[in-house]
Amino acid sequence: MLYEYIGYTADRRVVKGKIDASGEKDAEDRLATSGYQIVSLKATGGPGITGIPSLFEKGAKQEEIILFSRQLALLLESGVGIVQSLDLLKVQTTNKVFAGMLDNIISDLRSGSPLSVALEKHPKAFNKMYCKMIAVGEQTGQLESVLRNLAGYAEQSTAAMRKIRQAMTYPIIVLVLAVAVGFLAVTFVLPPVMDMFKSLGGKLPLMTQILIAVVSFMGEYGVYVMLAVVAICLLLYLYIKTPNGALQKDRIMLTMPVLGRLNLINTLARVCRSITILFRSGLPLPEILKLTAESSGNRIVANALTDVEQDIVKGEGLASAMGRHPEFLPLMVEMTRVGEETGNLDNTLIIVAESFEIEATDKLQTVLGMIEPAMTIIIGLAVGFLALSIFVPIYSSMSLIGG
Repeated sequence: MLYEYIGYTADRRVVKGKIDASGEKDAEDRLATSGYQIVSLKATGGPGITGIPSLFEKGAKQEEIILFSRQLALLLESGVGIVQSLDLLKVQTTNKVFAGMLDNIISDLRSGSPLSVALEKHPKAFNKMYCKMIAVGEQTGQLESVLRNLAGYAEQSTAAMRKIRQAMTYPIIVLVLAVAVGFLAVTFVLPPVMDMFKSLGGKLPLMTQILIAVVSFMGEYGVYVMLAVVAICLLLYLYIKTPNGALQKDRIMLTMPVLGRLNLINTLARVCRSITILFRSGLPLPEILKLTAESSGNRIVANALTDVEQDIVKGEGLASAMGRHPEFLPLMVEMTRVGEETGNLDNTLIIVAESFEIEATDKLQTVLGMIEPAMTIIIGLAVGFLALSIFVPIYSSMSLIGG
């Protein structure tokens, strides 16, 4: 049962929040253990209410987590307490789901839980790497620095996706409009023209016959075609959810023409930054590789990192272990070797990450530069075919009438 409480501490500071307890007496005992004198205590939900968000909440957007991390770091550096900082951030957020998460986190902190443990209860907003880094920050007293590093890492990870979404907006709008215009033309313009042309005894041009055949086929079997497409997509989706299917999907993502190299260098850039931020926090290398594998976003690369982790445990060097896996490009392997030899691994990997990100940006611009003209050509050909299929019979009808 979830209880909402208002109380005060020994120094007369008013506190309020929520606590999950088996009953009212249990809630009072737990709050008393935390040093709170209770003024008001009331139930706000039925059994298991705190478990519902973990099943159904959508979590927070990446941008919200970035802003949260930066603002929390700023408040902590200003001398504001962790609970008061989270309270301020909860009031400021416009996302009700995220505000609910922060409310639960505040309650956990007031109950004596560390911040990292409280965050772990909301995996849809804070992943394992984020929580582990917060735990390291708490242990080393560098929580503000860790939060800033996490915000910077998240910004780098989302930059490419933001560019893709922005660049694809215009082509998608043009495609939707072209499909809508084509549908209206075929549905409302083409039939009366065909009827008029046939009544005059003319023979339909080949393009028009093809268009009519396609439209007739879709009219008669369109539902079955759509059902078949939906069934195929559903089967593919279910297959991708299996371990083998997910592995095959990630392998294709790294080997497909044009986009394969782009996906690989983006993944490796994220891996380099993950290793760097964890390395600077003082974690041991095997644990760094384990956390990096979990957050890599690609199972092929994750499996390679797991193999490297096992080789590290056996006493092998990081660069030599990476060198046996083609997923790690030569630049990354050689720079890792230099970093190991000079004791400057974090800085060399940041250089590698920046190099990959520059290459990814260039390749992304090239790919996006190819998409727009390609779509323009395809749409132009489709519109041209549609226009000729409709207007050629119209001109032919005029010649028949004139004859």
